[in-house]
Amino acid sequence: MSKIILITGGQRSGKSSYAERLALQLSPTPVYMATAHVWDEEFRERIRRHQERRGPCWTNIEEERQLSRHNISGRVVLVDCLTLWCTNYFYPADHQEQTDAPGNHTLPDIDHILKEVCAEFDRLVSQDATFIFVTNEIGWGGVSANALQRRFTDLLGWFNQYVAAKADAVILMVSGIPVSVKKSE
Repeated sequence: MSKIILITGGQRSGKSSYAERLALQLSPTPVYMATAHVWDEEFRERIRRHQERRGPCWTNIEEERQLSRHNISGRVVLVDCLTLWCTNYFYPADHQEQTDAPGNHTLPDIDHILKEVCAEFDRLVSQDATFIFVTNEIGWGGVSANALQRRFTDLLGWFNQYVAAKADAVILMVSGIPVSVKKSE
């Protein structure tokens, strides 16, 4: 039976470092599943530094979309992060530039994307593992004037609610301090 822990909060609230410490408390050899798309060499170097900082006890998996294709049964798995993962569905790597200009009807279909990410999430957590998911609360900053940003905020907000409903525990990070929102039974 899988266990799901969701760690959420604002940008630079301490989510990832807390999640890493928690994973290491639960296992001496956790899995780090990174969901970021590598956009340029600077970002590639950032990833390399993060992997080096974590050290050899971690199994590093770089996966932009199909998280469930990796067999992680019996492991403690840190997925960092759901925000970037949803971005990979919202802006597929092979996409053409999408805008919210008048008359442009290429805005992403968030209902379809939400079904896709929920289905992939369910496939992933059907494995018998302990999952620690990191995500962002991006809707706290007000309503954007940009239609594309509003769509993504809606998508991530609804997906975060989906994950939180399935989670055994939800932790909100506030200025580096973990606040329990939902406790394991």
